[in-house]
Amino acid sequence: MAARAKQIFRRLFTFILFAAFIASMFMYPAWYKRQVNKVKGMYFVAQGDKYLRKAKFQEAINLYQKGLEFYPEHYGAWFNLGNIYVTYEDFYSAIDAYRNAIKYNPDYVLARMNYGIISSEKLGDFDGAIEQYDKILGIRRKLVYIPFIFNNLTSYKTNIGLAYYNKGVAYRQKSTYIDNDDENKEIYLLEAIKAYEEAVKILKDDYDARYNLALAYHLNRDYNLAGLTYCKAIEIAPTNYEAHYNLAVLLNHLKYYKEALTEMHKANTLISAGSSGDNNRSRYVFDIMNDVTRRILSSDDGMHFLSEQFDTGENSSTSGITYVHGKIVASEDLDKAMLKNFQTCTARSVFRDENNLEDN
Repeated sequence: MAARAKQIFRRLFTFILFAAFIASMFMYPAWYKRQVNKVKGMYFVAQGDKYLRKAKFQEAINLYQKGLEFYPEHYGAWFNLGNIYVTYEDFYSAIDAYRNAIKYNPDYVLARMNYGIISSEKLGDFDGAIEQYDKILGIRRKLVYIPFIFNNLTSYKTNIGLAYYNKGVAYRQKSTYIDNDDENKEIYLLEAIKAYEEAVKILKDDYDARYNLALAYHLNRDYNLAGLTYCKAIEIAPTNYEAHYNLAVLLNHLKYYKEALTEMHKANTLISAGSSGDNNRSRYVFDIMNDVTRRILSSDDGMHFLSEQFDTGENSSTSGITYVHGKIVASEDLDKAMLKNFQTCTARSVFRDENNLEDN
């Protein structure tokens, strides 16, 4: 009898739940419709993700748009849609997509970062970009560190460093493109320097951050810090020609012609070895090298210095390199020697004491 009563009770309880469910559908039809649409939207978004992984962009766009019709709050779909529009160079549509991603997830750092980069570098909206980077810097994440299991400290710090770096880029671009306003040019350049300085505190081994900080110092005529920072960039990425080249230009300006020629030789070697084979850039470097060489020859020990640059005797820096029929043979030792040569900033001592510099 007790078992029968329990069975009746279970059936009655199930009926009441079912009746309550049916009643709620009539009482809250909009809520149920949203849930159904959400499921449909997530299905189409998942299909869009599959086509995106296959690099079938137009199919992915169609599916994302279909999914967002049902579930517009899917910020991940908006973000992916923005990235696809960037590949098509439809930057205004990309910005609109990133804006929607941020609308539904204000703490979406990657969407804000991409929004800023496209705004600044493709659309010239520097203020819009800077606003996004400041928003990123204002986001406070809950940091979690569980040894060997989970750690979001590194990614959080990296994003902050990148936000500072991109903010510096936007301010420097803003200072470059503003016309007939020297006062604001200087203000924007100083803001760029402040942002880059914060960036390199976090991105300690990032070549781009160091190089752009050096360039900003250079533009601001802070030649001592520019030279030291170019040297640091060279140590981080010795085979990137830009830091060698700009350091050579700076040394030439400061009348350190021998040191300038050394760095210009390195820059030219790296440009010539590059896959792009930029002949115009190579010719420009050669013109500067010729000018510097003439200046060195006019000095008392100029010929002696130049002869040292091409000395390949036993006591030279190239001793130990193997020659076959007058040609250098590639070897691991040669690679190491060349890398060490490019990585060594011989002009560093020039910038140790500001009293040695002339602000020409």
